Parts: sequence; C-alpha cells; structure tokens
Amino acid sequence: MSLIIRNARVLTLSVPGGERPRRGKALRELGIIERGDVLVEGDKISGVGPKVEVPAGAEVIDAGGRVLMPGFVDGHTHACWAGQRVDEWEQRISGVPQKEILQAGGGLMATVRAVREATPKQLAANLKPRLEAMLHGGTTTVEIKSGYGLTTEAELKMLRAIQRAAHEWPGTIVPTALLGHAFEGGLDDYAKMVVKDMLPEIAREFPGITIDANCDRDAWSVEACVRLFEKARKHHSLRVHADQFQSLGMVTEAIRLGARSVDHLEASTKEDLLLLAASRTFGVILPCTGLHLNQRWARAGFFAESGGAVALATDCNPGTSPTHSMPLAIALAVRFAGLTPAEAIVAATVNGAALLGLGDRGTIEPGQRADLILLHHKDERQLAYELGGNPVDLVLCAGQRIVSPA
Repeated sequence: MSLIIRNARVLTLSVPGGERPRRGKALRELGIIERGDVLVEGDKISGVGPKVEVPAGAEVIDAGGRVLMPGFVDGHTHACWAGQRVDEWEQRISGVPQKEILQAGGGLMATVRAVREATPKQLAANLKPRLEAMLHGGTTTVEIKSGYGLTTEAELKMLRAIQRAAHEWPGTIVPTALLGHAFEGGLDDYAKMVVKDMLPEIAREFPGITIDANCDRDAWSVEACVRLFEKARKHHSLRVHADQFQSLGMVTEAIRLGARSVDHLEASTKEDLLLLAASRTFGVILPCTGLHLNQRWARAGFFAESGGAVALATDCNPGTSPTHSMPLAIALAVRFAGLTPAEAIVAATVNGAALLGLGDRGTIEPGQRADLILLHHKDERQLAYELGGNPVDLVLCAGQRIVSPA
C-alpha cells in the first residue's frame, strides 16, 4: 500500500552526517521543509522532498500546510500497573503527611500489592487502554519498566504482561527490568537476593534486557546499585533513576559503569551535569513528575547547552506522573526545564529513539520506519505553547493509519 502526505510543513529532523544522539547545535535543528511531500510504501518512508511523484493508486492526504513530524518516543514509563492511587493523592493534597499515608499502606507498596494480586492477563488488559491513549496522542514507541513486583515471580509476571501487550499493539514496546525500584526488609539482604536469584532468572527468560535501578533517598543506595550493575553489565545495558530528591553520587558511578542513561536529574549538581554532558550517557528528564509531585525540574537547558545528550519522557506511572502525554512533557520541559521548543521536539523523537537503541525511527528520511504524526497546527511551537488537549490529527504507525476511537 502507498500513501503520500502532500503540502506539509515537514520536520525531517535530519542533519548532515546523521548524528545520533543530537547534541549542541544539532539538538536545535529540525530539518524543516517548508512545503513538502512524504511518500510511504508499506511500513517504510520511501520519498521525502518539496515535490514527490505520486504513485498510481496511492492514497493522498493534503496536509494543508500543517506540521508533519516523527512519532513521539516515550523512553521512560512505568505504564504497567494494577490498582489506583487516587485516594492517597486526594489525602496528600488535603494535607495528610506522606508518612501517615505510607504507614496506612499507601505509596509504591500499594501498587506492589495490587500487581502481585493481578494475573498477567489482567496486567496486560490494564496496559492496553493506556497504550491506545498513547498511540492516539502520537506516541508510537514506548519503553515500559517492571519494578512493582519486588519478587522474582512478580517481576517475571510484569515482564510477561508487557511482552504480551507488545504483541497486540501496532507500535513498539521496549521492556526494561527495573530490579532495583524499592525493597522489602533490609536493603542489604534484599539487594543480595536480587543479584543472586532475581537477576539470573530475569536474564534467562529475557536475555539482554536492560536493567534499571532507583538510587535516591528511601530507595536503593549507591552501593546497592553498583553491586547490581557490576553483575548485570556483563550481559545487559544499564539505566538508573538518580537525583530525583537528593544527589548521592550515582551520576559519576553511572558514567563509570557505562550506563545508557541517568533519569530524573532534578537534584543534580552543575558539576555532575557537566560530567554527564561530556560522557556517552544520556540524561533523561521527566518534567511531568515535577508538575504532579513537587514542582522541581531538571536543569535540562544547562545540560543541553553543555553538550549533553538529552531525552524527554513522561514517566507515566500511578504515583508521581499519571499522564501519557508527550505534548504535555514538551510544554513543561520548555516552561520549567529550560529547553527550547526545538530542543524538546528533538529530545522527544530522535534522541528518544537513540536512547532505546532504535536507529530506524525518529527522523523522516527514506528507509526509516513510517511512524509519523500530522498535527492540527501549522507551527510546531504550538506543541510547547498549548496546554491540554491532543494536538495530533493523524497517526501513521509502521505505515498503518491509526483510526481514532469514535
């Protein structure tokens, strides 16, 4: 099947040399064709330019000057969960101390209990409408973490549910094993169990899967994370949550260990951001968490100006970021984290794809996977300017036109 989108403002995100990830000046280059055509044949882009010949029998879509761009890549989510945390959120905004909420069984452990009680089929069924909402909002590739199980059996159950959902969704799901999310009992004994028992079982069923941990106050210590990562890095890539609430020194260890990314960075020092910017490790910012939780924001503008490889994601989860909206993440990154609209768009597309190791998407070029979104807008800055609503009019996922629900 052939399809051509004509008369669009095309954000190709293509730069000379095809650098990935984009840094520095390239982070602000959108590769704009003011009025152009994009031809899709099968699941690939086959033609891009000011004027592309229309093959016989091709479906023609007139964009009318509106923005055509790559689909969003949401590179950090916890979108697989059970239960709900609305009650405790209402308590928190009513002034109930977090300590009381936790003592009453709320917080992350409430989600852990719900996940343990759910079947893999139920977890996959819970995930399905979230994925559909993501897709209709322009997200065609999403990373999804485990981490709400805390036992080997429950973590495997989550990963199987994510895998099941991936087979039923037209977009791309990249699973991550978040083995160091929280802990039960003493951290030292729990971390030893994860390294000795959980990691080998996860690796056996999901060889090569990325391993993640959460290094912060009331989470895993630097020492526990390093113990897990030293063992895991022989066969797995590494990612780490760090500096959301407190800077503990995990950034330097992540760089030393060759981690793929450090995510959050709200409490990172300028010195750590400079070290991260000079490394091959991504900095992933999650501004929707700041909006929902505590109004703290990563200094992404400083990181980008320092040459860092910045990616942008929603952190979709039931406790601290209950949203699937990449346009909202873009709007917040520009308002509060210091990115320009162009930098935020690159961080949400081509850099997100590079973060996940996917070189076949994130730009509009011949041979790339045809994950495309057509906006309602004629100016891409509207993505950052507007708050709320869905700016996406049309989604193509692997060349297939996604029909919005009635």
